[in-house]
Amino acid sequence: MSGDPVNFSDAFSLNEDYFGSGNSSDYVLDDNALLCSLQEVRTFSGLFVPIAYSLICIFGLLGNVLVVVTFAFYKKAKSMTDVYLLNMAVADILFVLTLPFWAVSHATGTWLFSNATCKLMKGIYAVNFNCGMLLLTCVSTDRYIAIVQATKSFRLRSRALAHRRAICLVVWGASVLISSWTFMFSQKYSVQGGAVCEPRFQAVSDPVRWKLLMLGLQLLFGFFVPLVFMIFCYMFIVRTLVQAQNSKRHKAIRVIIAVVLVFLACQIPHNMVLLVTAAQLGRTDRSCQSARLLAYSKNVTEVLAFLHCCLNPVLYAFIGQKFRSYFLKIVKDLWCLQRKQKASGFSCSRLHSETFTSRQNSETVDNENASSFTM
Repeated sequence: MSGDPVNFSDAFSLNEDYFGSGNSSDYVLDDNALLCSLQEVRTFSGLFVPIAYSLICIFGLLGNVLVVVTFAFYKKAKSMTDVYLLNMAVADILFVLTLPFWAVSHATGTWLFSNATCKLMKGIYAVNFNCGMLLLTCVSTDRYIAIVQATKSFRLRSRALAHRRAICLVVWGASVLISSWTFMFSQKYSVQGGAVCEPRFQAVSDPVRWKLLMLGLQLLFGFFVPLVFMIFCYMFIVRTLVQAQNSKRHKAIRVIIAVVLVFLACQIPHNMVLLVTAAQLGRTDRSCQSARLLAYSKNVTEVLAFLHCCLNPVLYAFIGQKFRSYFLKIVKDLWCLQRKQKASGFSCSRLHSETFTSRQNSETVDNENASSFTM
């Protein structure tokens, strides 16, 4: 902590320019109105965040691309859950593609790209993150209708499937609308000898109020709405499955519990940090220790929240028996293409014929409301 007094209004303005994405100012005000160095936090961020983002990008891209390929070439989406899973995979792919830009920004300590790229990356990140959460809510609702409202599920879900394009457009449109402020306020600007890509509210009359509003929207639609829907839907789903005389109900309950616990484990820490951040906006009585702790927490919990996009393919697709069978067909076809020169008495055309026959038999057994994961 520096021992030289600084101009209070200038230091406060500097600190309040930073908002979101885990990037924090090098200095914040302590309770004595002196500058408190956060350089050690920046050093930690420059090492930890690029590595974490790179791993999330690689595994998230691989898992979600496999989901898209499986749906596109091997399994026709036959229920709204399948449609939501496909859209969620696309949203996660777009989301993880923004992570290399933020990894470079954390590694270099400055935003090296243009202002247009800043707005685009911030906007894509916000749109797809919100879209993923809304689609997660839609999956929970569809599972609730299919299991709890079983007598009405065929009519309701058939009608929804017939209007799947309109429903998906509404979800994506709502995500764009919720994220529109990110496109408006995000910009590249210089500070402390470098450049940052952050929402900036200097043009508005009350920046702190705007920041609180934006944080509130992010918490509402990015966490609390999905959480309420998931708790409501899965609570009734579990009760229905427990009461049902079904030999597979225990496995289905384990899947549901895993879905809820992973969601909570990934999202609660980051959103609690956001709540603390919102509560401290505009305060000038923060100590150096609390400021450093909050900065560390932002970096770590944000990485944990982003990890959820890697786990979605596992939780909603690969854990399902039917989806896993189609994924194994992809592996077999790839193996066949590599070995077709050496194969003896076994051709790729035969494998494709067997795959097609197996798919037809599987789809004949499945009903129209079948889902791609075990429930």
